[in-house]
Amino acid sequence: MLQLTQDVARGWLDSWDRQQEGYLPDREERFTAMIDAIELGVEREDPLVIDLGCGPGSLSTRLLERLPKATVIGLDTDPLLLALGRAAHGDIAALSFVETDIAEAGWSRNLGLDRPADAAVSTTALHWLLPEQLRVLYAETAAALTPGGLLLNGDNLRETAPTLRSLEGKLVDRKKERRFGADSPPQWDQWWDDVLSDPVLSQFTSRKATSGHHTSGSGDLATHVKALIEAGFAEVGTVWQSGHNRVVCAVR
Repeated sequence: MLQLTQDVARGWLDSWDRQQEGYLPDREERFTAMIDAIELGVEREDPLVIDLGCGPGSLSTRLLERLPKATVIGLDTDPLLLALGRAAHGDIAALSFVETDIAEAGWSRNLGLDRPADAAVSTTALHWLLPEQLRVLYAETAAALTPGGLLLNGDNLRETAPTLRSLEGKLVDRKKERRFGADSPPQWDQWWDDVLSDPVLSQFTSRKATSGHHTSGSGDLATHVKALIEAGFAEVGTVWQSGHNRVVCAVR
């Protein structure tokens, strides 16, 4: 097997971040808001945080830069993204990656937790899930959290009212125009084509490269709010928003 070095992995993660920013011009601001919420809303300096659908660890590593006493467990099902994360960030003792499918019940048994988590986070991941999978995920997440713990989901979650839904999308498009102009970052499919053409990375079987986005209805804000309430969260609301790019916070 060809070796994936830290330098190579970090180079690909730089291009991953740029590709993601093409869809989310306020991505870094969203990350900052989510980490602020943990810092201000969790009453301990060493929170245990679960990152649901962590990908290569973009949010996890930023969280540990800000909160160095935290412990983060990143969960994902894609072996290529996990390989990039482990190679790039293997020197961060407080960060571990677990290959598990959060769309299936029982994922929390793979974590080996010795105490309930203080927070769970996710960024641009849960819209992939079907609504019934989302309900199961939120229920299991609630059970893994300490009372008063936070779930923070940063994603493109749209209003169902047609005028608001349209306006939210247009606001995001306007920000993209201001931010990038004609210098648009690579698209999702192009990034995957490029990464899988690398002989070092092509040895990892990627699921996301060929799966496509679900048209499941889990991109609607109302779907998430309903599922969170049904899962037993005491409070649910938006704590940060830019168009349809928002952070939903649920309190256990």
